Amino acid sequence: QVQLVESGGGLVQAGGSLRLACAASGSTFSSYVMGWFRQAPGKEREFVAAINWIGTPTYYADSVKGRFTISRDNAEKMVYLQMNNLKPEDTAVYYCAADLSQYNTTWYAVDGYWGQGTQVTVSS
Repeated sequence: QVQLVESGGGLVQAGGSLRLACAASGSTFSSYVMGWFRQAPGKEREFVAAINWIGTPTYYADSVKGRFTISRDNAEKMVYLQMNNLKPEDTAVYYCAADLSQYNTTWYAVDGYWGQGTQVTVSS
């Protein structure tokens, strides 16, 4: 079992930055591919970024490449998402997820480990 708790969301102006954090519990954290998804109002949840258990490689949605950076600290059981040059279209609830896998080009959480989400709002 893994429990995930996100933090760091908030309101920011376009062009600004935020750093999301995800605190994980569970002894198997360091073996999991971890990642971030987001869901905007009226839209489906979408993949944002993922990171392998050793910290590399990393994977990003095209919409955030060059602006977002995912990282992890296995000793502290933390995953981070540094978001720079934020745009209004980045507004969404951001979810941390554990034990990710990829089928074709689709990322999904194998065992359904999700956090409760943190709201990110980017004003224009």
